[in-house]
Amino acid sequence: MELGYLAGTIVKMVALIAWIYGLLWGLGRKKLWQKALTVVLAFVVIQAVILAKLGGVALFSAFDQTLLYQAITMAMVALGLNLIYGFNGQFSLAQWGFYGIGAYCAADITYRWTNGDASGLVIVGFGVILGGLAILGVGKFLKRKRGVPVLSSFTFYLFAIVAAGLVAVWLGKAVSTALAPGFGTAEAPGPLASPMALQAVFFLSVIFAGAFAALVSFIFGLPVLSLGSDYFGIATLGFAIIVKTLLVNSDTILPFPEMKGGRGMLGIPKILASMAPGDEPGIAGFFKNWTPAWLWAFVFLILVLVIVRNFVRSSTGRATLAVREDEIAARAMGIDVAGNKLLTFVVGSFVAGIGGAIYAHYMGFLTPSSFDFIAGFNPLIIVVFGGLGSMTGTIAASFGWIFFLEGFLRVLLGQLGTDAPSWRFVLYPIALLLLMLVRPQGLLGTVEWGFFRAEGFGARLKEAIAGPPGQKPKMAGE
Repeated sequence: MELGYLAGTIVKMVALIAWIYGLLWGLGRKKLWQKALTVVLAFVVIQAVILAKLGGVALFSAFDQTLLYQAITMAMVALGLNLIYGFNGQFSLAQWGFYGIGAYCAADITYRWTNGDASGLVIVGFGVILGGLAILGVGKFLKRKRGVPVLSSFTFYLFAIVAAGLVAVWLGKAVSTALAPGFGTAEAPGPLASPMALQAVFFLSVIFAGAFAALVSFIFGLPVLSLGSDYFGIATLGFAIIVKTLLVNSDTILPFPEMKGGRGMLGIPKILASMAPGDEPGIAGFFKNWTPAWLWAFVFLILVLVIVRNFVRSSTGRATLAVREDEIAARAMGIDVAGNKLLTFVVGSFVAGIGGAIYAHYMGFLTPSSFDFIAGFNPLIIVVFGGLGSMTGTIAASFGWIFFLEGFLRVLLGQLGTDAPSWRFVLYPIALLLLMLVRPQGLLGTVEWGFFRAEGFGARLKEAIAGPPGQKPKMAGE
């Protein structure tokens, strides 16, 4: 039976990689209706597999669903890190810290909402909006000045964001008090206590959590990104440790007793809970047992793919690659190196915050130990495995990594003894070393599939070299 499970795990890994290829291939089609049809079909396929049974046995058990959601969140975190490290060349160990910030921020919003308190949503919402406006305002002011030192700029931004935060707290308390009657009572719940309202709040909490992580990354990255690569990596490691320490003391140092510090945060609504396979076969059983769990995870995965791909393929993304290759040459071509580094760092942190919010609402429980800096090496290893600068490789490696490490190896080593599963943390570094020796560019290198391929840019480049139809192509020196 164990051998059957292991064989099934391998089949699922291969099927998920094929599903990723099909999704990226369909999203790479030129017509909008083809892209939309691909998204719908990709969602229906996974949803149907999760709810399906074969001989009375679920194709995707609750454990497999846990691995699936872990793979989705890991893909988001790793894609954000690939932007920072793979495309921009900044070695960062802070990604796991922003992942934890997003998880706790979103969890606190929905936790308070389910307990009849809208203050979390309102304060964070006002905070990220006013904080963003403050950054834009200070940025326009500083552009009129020349030669402003980095620490002076940081001081301006810090005071502006703190002021925006104080205003957000004041407005949030007033608005949340006004919204309190909308929750009703336990005997007579109001419209704000309805399941539909919770779904809307969950969506906003994920977006706000990502934005809050981006806001924190802006303040942190502004002075730190001026450091050299090695010193920047050390600073990001310190940031991850600081985040873990604050989460451990969130009920003492920070004013969040509901997070319970090192004991872990309980009571988070499991909006992305596991789905039980239906007993009723056919289409009726599909709709009867369908829940929005996989829909939310799938929607945010597609959102992250679009954000990362469009950023990389934009003029800003090409400037990012230029900064990675040679900062001096990029600066000579008029590229704002410091601003480009900061923007990439913020976008990558935003993506990590979204991944953390998804993770929190699937697990329903958060503990600071899950966001230890040691675990922060996982997305870094995934990026290296998939290939630095390869979005496709990062996604494929994320799904393969989770199902192989947490599924295949855990069960395989579990047959050898109760302590044997921990040996998987010895085997995968060995696999990483072998990969670096055999294929240092990663599994896919810089290869991209479908949606991530820059075919349009390549075609335009060929046309520019060839010239108009009927004209002789220009040669070097002509």
